[in-house]
Amino acid sequence: MKSDLFSSDHMAQPALAPGMTLQNAKSIKYAVNGEMFARQGAMIAYRGDLQFERKGQGVGGMLKRAMTGEGLPLMAVRGQGEAWFAHEAQNCFIVDVEPGDVLTVNGRNVLCFDATLSYEIKTVKGSGIAGGGLFNSVFSGTGRLGLVCDGNPLVIPVSPHQPVYVDTDAVVGWTADLATSLHRSQSIGSMIRGGSGEAVQLMLKGEGHVIVRPSEVTPQKAQQH
Repeated sequence: MKSDLFSSDHMAQPALAPGMTLQNAKSIKYAVNGEMFARQGAMIAYRGDLQFERKGQGVGGMLKRAMTGEGLPLMAVRGQGEAWFAHEAQNCFIVDVEPGDVLTVNGRNVLCFDATLSYEIKTVKGSGIAGGGLFNSVFSGTGRLGLVCDGNPLVIPVSPHQPVYVDTDAVVGWTADLATSLHRSQSIGSMIRGGSGEAVQLMLKGEGHVIVRPSEVTPQKAQQH
């Protein structure tokens, strides 16, 4: 059988070392030698001796679900083998988290991560009720984190003298040293008369970076996540 489908560009190769690598733009391969974590339902294939366990409240003390019930549904993957992860054909990216790093990420953008990373759900400071109950996943420690995003994300530097305003439905995550608060870009009168629809944004200020997806989350997409 001959086809470009069977070329090396598409063919899965044996892993050279434990851990995660990009299989292609839409999937991550994880060579498991022990334990790792991934979002439930994200495994698309595996080979080897692996066990999958759905996790509820608590992943070795790392997972804390918010009182609203929001959080990231996870599964533990244990054993030795290879597993492939993807989510709705979204683009995949890998972040190396080093000692002292703290990355805040929207739970819908988390695909998989090393068991060596600490993880907890936190309320976004300054978001309040008006922010629609903003809860993000906070990662720290040492390890690799696999993320997904609809399209290629935009990374915007933030400086103390130049805050960045981001639509709450478009933000993917930000670095730890940034302070957050809600910002209203319109007057109440303008909203009543019919304004741009961009009434409230998340303001980030300090020194760091914010990651933004190139589109807002539609109501249908939000329900799927």
